[in-house]
Amino acid sequence: MTRFRFKLFLTAALGILTAAPPARAAETNALPPFKEVYELLRAQLKSMKEEDLDRAAVQGLLSQLRSQVMLVTNVPSTNAVTEKEGLSSTALFDDAYAYLRVSRVTPTLAKEMADAYHRLGSSNRLKGLVLDLRFADGQDYAAAASAADWFFSTEKPLIDWGEGMLRSTAKTNAVPVPVVLLVNRQTSGAAEALAGILRQAEVGLLIGTNTAARASVFKDFSLPNGQRLRLAVLPIKMANGVPFPAGGLNADIRVAVSPEDEKIYFEDAYKVLPRIVRVADGSVTVPNVANLTVTNRPARRRINEAELVKMLRTGQSIEEEFTSVPLKEMEPPKPVVNDPVLARAIDLLKGLAVVQQFRPS
Repeated sequence: MTRFRFKLFLTAALGILTAAPPARAAETNALPPFKEVYELLRAQLKSMKEEDLDRAAVQGLLSQLRSQVMLVTNVPSTNAVTEKEGLSSTALFDDAYAYLRVSRVTPTLAKEMADAYHRLGSSNRLKGLVLDLRFADGQDYAAAASAADWFFSTEKPLIDWGEGMLRSTAKTNAVPVPVVLLVNRQTSGAAEALAGILRQAEVGLLIGTNTAARASVFKDFSLPNGQRLRLAVLPIKMANGVPFPAGGLNADIRVAVSPEDEKIYFEDAYKVLPRIVRVADGSVTVPNVANLTVTNRPARRRINEAELVKMLRTGQSIEEEFTSVPLKEMEPPKPVVNDPVLARAIDLLKGLAVVQQFRPS
C-alpha cells in the first residue's frame, strides 16, 4: 500500500517519460494516468528491475514535492534541537552596524539576539542591524514569533501555525534601528517564517535569493526500512491570514551568488576569491584585482575635505604632504567585506543612515 501511494503521487514526475510530442503537449498541458505510464514502463523497459523503477518514482516524488516532503534518517531528538544555541556569531561593522547570524530558531533565540544587540551597542551608537538568516532553519514557530516580537513596539498579528494567531506585545525597548534580513535558498522552516513576519510588517528588507518554501508544520511518519518521511501537514499563515507563499519568500534586493562561493563567503566575509579569465586556448585563474599590488609607491595617508581646503588656502603642496608622512604613521587599510550579500546590506544601511541624518526631527 505504501509503495502504491508513492507511485500514485508521482504522476508529474514520470509523465514526461511518455508524454505526447511537444506540439500536442503544449496544446493540452495534460499528463497521462500514472498507472498507464507505470505499467508501460514496467512492460517495455526490460533492462530495468521493478525495484529500480520504484526507486526512480520515489526520487521523482521527493524532488517534485521537496517543499512539502522530506526523507530523513537519524532524526535528532527534540531535546537536542531545542538545546542548541540560536545565534552562531555576532559582529560589528564600521563601529555602527550590528550583525547577528542565526543558525537555528530556538526558544532562546529572542534573548540571545537582544543580549548580543545590547552588548554590541554598549560602547557604540548603532545605526542599523543585519540579521543573517542564510542557512538557518528550525521548526519552533512559537520561538520564531517570540524572536519577531522583539522588533515590534505595538501589538500586531504575527503568525498562526494552527494554534491561533499570535500577536506581538507593546513595549518600549523594541529594536529602534533599520533592519536588513539576509536570506537564501537554505533559509527554511521557522527561520523562513521569522523573515516572513518581519518582511510583511515592513520591519526590514530581504536581500539575497528566494527562500526554501518550507515554512510549514511538519510531522514525521516511520517507514518499514527505518527511515522517516517528513510531511507538511499544516500550513503556516501570515499576519493577514494568508498561507505562507508556496514558492517561498522573494528577495526585495536579489543578489545572486553561486552556491559554492556563497558558502565560502558565509564562513569568511573578507575572503578574496579568485576569478577566471577566459582565453583562446582555455582558462586561467588569476587573483582578484582587489588583491593585486599595482604600484610600488609608498601608501598615502588619506586626507579629509577640511584638511584639503586648509592646504589649498595656505598654499601647501598636497604632494609634499603625501610624501612627507612616515610610513609608520599611516593607518593600515581596513579589511573589505567581499561577501556580496552582506556588503549590499551594509551599504543599504549606510545609505539609510545618511538619509535619516538630514530628516527634520
